[in-house]
Amino acid sequence: MLGSAVAFGLGTMAVKGRQSGLEFFAGYLVEQSLSVDNLFVFIMLFEYFKVPAAYQGRVLTWGIIGAVSMRAVMIVVGVAAIQRFRGVILAFAAILLASSVKLLTEKEDEDGDLSNNIVLRISKFFVRSTDKYEGEKFFTVVDGKKMATPLLLCLVCIELSDFVFAVDSIPAVLGVSKDTFIVYSSNVFAILALRSLYTLVSHAITDLPYLKPSVALVLGFVGLKMCAEYFHYEIGIGVSLSVVAVLLSGGVGASIWDNRRRARLGLSGRHKH
Repeated sequence: MLGSAVAFGLGTMAVKGRQSGLEFFAGYLVEQSLSVDNLFVFIMLFEYFKVPAAYQGRVLTWGIIGAVSMRAVMIVVGVAAIQRFRGVILAFAAILLASSVKLLTEKEDEDGDLSNNIVLRISKFFVRSTDKYEGEKFFTVVDGKKMATPLLLCLVCIELSDFVFAVDSIPAVLGVSKDTFIVYSSNVFAILALRSLYTLVSHAITDLPYLKPSVALVLGFVGLKMCAEYFHYEIGIGVSLSVVAVLLSGGVGASIWDNRRRARLGLSGRHKH
């Protein structure tokens, strides 16, 4: 999927110009980095609902289809709002800065218990379900009544959580480009990569302790960039792309260095998120 995104970005650069191509790459990088945090929630939801590994792919596939459709509407509305009401830029910037602070100050055990999670409570309120799985089925019949299986309830939670994350990620990409085509295409490519990325992240989640802080810094940077644009201080797309790349690679590099340091010192235990 990364190769497809690169090819698409180069094609965009050839057809729409260098600026549009760089905006696509920056938007894709921002959305992909934010998707990592989304995957943390996916992992916890699968653990909470005890979804067998064999069924997780089906949930992810339908979750991605729903996310692609939902974000099309949210992006069109977001772009239209910015074009018509310039003050919306500051509102989006405030959302990003608040999200950045939340990620930086969030304790490791805050998101481990989902029993009181608002997303989970909303899904249970609207969906009548049973506690037993029926293979990969989303629905089953119990005592003559059609009921949702835990697999569907997990899918509903994933869709609702993606909506919550989109409130952060869409303004972030809009901070990079105001072109609806660029914003949506970068979102789509990043979302389509989620399934393969999930496999990687689910195994490496404990080995990259500094990735989440670096994602928080990306949000903060994009928020500040939108504030600067509101006051007519333009930050070039090349600079934005470089800053995002440096922050993310720095998070990965710091994690690798810390893991090696801990190994040399013989420290036991693994990082937890």
